[in-house]
Amino acid sequence: MTKYQYLKIAVVALLLMNSEAVYAESDTVSEVVVRGNRRIDSAAILNAVSSKAGERLDSDRTDADIRSIFNLGQFRDVQVSTEPGSAGLVLVFSVVEKPIIREVRFEGNEALKQEKLLEGLPIRRNAVFSQKDLDAAVLKLTKQYQDEGYYLVQVQPRVEQRSDTEYLVTLQIVEGKKIRISTISFEGNTAFSPRKLRGVIETSEEWFMSWLTGAGTYKEEVLRNDALLIADHYMNNGYINVKVGEPKVKLSEDRESLEVLVSITEGDQYRIGSIAFSGDVLYPEAEIRKKLKSEVGEVFSRKNLREDIGTLTDMTADKGYAFNNVNPLTKQDQEKKQLELTFDVEKGDLVYIERITIAGNGKTRDKVVRREMRLLEGELYSATGFKRSKQNLMNTGYFEEANVASVKGSSADKLNINVDLKEKATGAFTIGGGYSSLDGMILQGSISQSNFLGLGLKANASASLGGSSNTYSVGLTDPYFLDSKWTLGADIYRSEREWDDYYLRRTGFDIKAGYPISDYVGTFLMYKYEMKDVYEYTDAWKQAHDQYGNDLYPIGQSTTSAIYASITHNNTDYRFDPSTGMVNSFSLEYAGLGGDNKYVREVLDNTIYYPLWWKFVVSTKLVLGAVQEAGGKVPLDERFYLGGIGTLRGYEARTIGERDQFGNYIGGEKELFGNVELKFPLLSEFGVKGVAFFDYGNAWDGGFRPPKVLMSYGGGIRWASPMGPLRLEYGIPINPNPGESTSGRFEFAIGSMF
Repeated sequence: MTKYQYLKIAVVALLLMNSEAVYAESDTVSEVVVRGNRRIDSAAILNAVSSKAGERLDSDRTDADIRSIFNLGQFRDVQVSTEPGSAGLVLVFSVVEKPIIREVRFEGNEALKQEKLLEGLPIRRNAVFSQKDLDAAVLKLTKQYQDEGYYLVQVQPRVEQRSDTEYLVTLQIVEGKKIRISTISFEGNTAFSPRKLRGVIETSEEWFMSWLTGAGTYKEEVLRNDALLIADHYMNNGYINVKVGEPKVKLSEDRESLEVLVSITEGDQYRIGSIAFSGDVLYPEAEIRKKLKSEVGEVFSRKNLREDIGTLTDMTADKGYAFNNVNPLTKQDQEKKQLELTFDVEKGDLVYIERITIAGNGKTRDKVVRREMRLLEGELYSATGFKRSKQNLMNTGYFEEANVASVKGSSADKLNINVDLKEKATGAFTIGGGYSSLDGMILQGSISQSNFLGLGLKANASASLGGSSNTYSVGLTDPYFLDSKWTLGADIYRSEREWDDYYLRRTGFDIKAGYPISDYVGTFLMYKYEMKDVYEYTDAWKQAHDQYGNDLYPIGQSTTSAIYASITHNNTDYRFDPSTGMVNSFSLEYAGLGGDNKYVREVLDNTIYYPLWWKFVVSTKLVLGAVQEAGGKVPLDERFYLGGIGTLRGYEARTIGERDQFGNYIGGEKELFGNVELKFPLLSEFGVKGVAFFDYGNAWDGGFRPPKVLMSYGGGIRWASPMGPLRLEYGIPINPNPGESTSGRFEFAIGSMF
């Protein structure tokens, strides 16, 4: 209540005590009534009153009742009085209700719809009117418009009284035009250029694509956080005493744009003078130093320090000391501009896992979840196991969310692990279409279930019909066969594809198995039997067949009986869209366990992902392959062919390699190709990313050194669309072979074919 209201209560009390309506303390209240209320039910008001019929009248109690009624927040005036009744005094509380808002209107809003403006608005229909809430609503709307780029917006409230207790509130909005940030400048910066600092912050200057990306939009909270990002950047480069002022924003002289100025006091740059350890150090110092990012003599980085604290904390926790504490002690040497670091470790007590509780898995069996956990009940706690458990659960693809949290157990040396899951649909029946620059139009239909029966079984039946290819397959895989670490599966398939020189049909089956050596290293073994049929071939292919034989230029049917083995290392953070880590694999295929086709193929495939600033990710890929005879000629369809969206963009598919004297593309016995890609977000909320790339490679016969390395470059867009992953990329050849086109090529694909 306000001071005025308290004063009014005191005056009312004095009047009750001194007026002709004075009552005696011995008088009994026969009835308590409320008058003046229209919206608020009397029972609700009386529920806040302590004075009751049949009790003695008490002035202190009536004073408290007035305050209680005021505290309901619905009244602007409350008075108390008494009047005689048939059985005693009638205690009367007279109230004047606060006005309510019967309607909220907006005028002048075009850029933002009324539904969006009403979200979270401090005033609302049928709520008690408050000038404070109205002022807050004006500020909220102003900020909402400014966050959309309407920096000069004006919001004028207008209140109309419809009756004694009803108001109509109209919010008149003058939007103005969008005004974006034209320049972001800095003062006091000598260590880093303005361009470098602009790359650190989230706020950006306006450019010609701002209408799509929103670049240049002024947002107060974002700009304030940008000052922290700048300070953090300096801290990560040794400027431990840096000070960054609050960004200043002003309108340009022509009132067409905004100008931002950030003041910086850099201070001196410090390097690391020494690194020491104290307290409960559980590892040899040499082992710890190998894992630290901070090094003596290097420029100090607060980011590296935070990561080193986390590393040492996890190392200690991996010994079972879950509640350890690593305290970094620093000492500045201002003359030498050096920082002395000491990591002080308090290990605490050993902690055991008492119980693991799983919730949210309505379909997925508990055992499917538990086998992905790297923490076991009764064993010592492990920080690495804790993190890996969540990563494993997300990598299954069964869950939208997998939250793994630790809570205190029944005693100080015990922890419980709570696994809270949010399942997602893992089965799908789809009928759709797509297009790729290699296969043309494609009609697809599939039934798949990656968590069949809730046991983690992967079952699928699919078909795709395209202008250049048709594929049919049925398969079932158990990633934990008989609850062991073995993976076992089988597939039956049939495919038909049209190449430039012939049509190829493959029909076969495979039996596959795998076994993980560790969380990051796995093995894979597969046997396949396949019947191939080459038909509808060109005259050039027939001429080559007549001259060199069916082993090299196959026509008609043949069979392949092969065994395939691989070993793969994968320590990426998220396998469906990695941002850090690497994937390394080596595979060996031997065809010669019976059948007509006999060859040996080896492929080494390496991809590394590295996160840059913001959400930029750079990746490098290198693939080396070779195929040799194994008791017969290597069929040309088993050789390496490059070109197209999967290998060298900008070159037509299967055109990179050797050609015979008849003009047939015959690929190569060796292959080398790779790329460097830079991925970055364009429209994060829609899953749209941009990509810039540089491709290189060739396929050839002979020694292990390619006669020429073909190259291309380009860019594109990738989108995780509802229909499946989409790629639209444009590649430009740099040094094509003589007679080949130097113009760029669009590569487009959508769906699950890549």
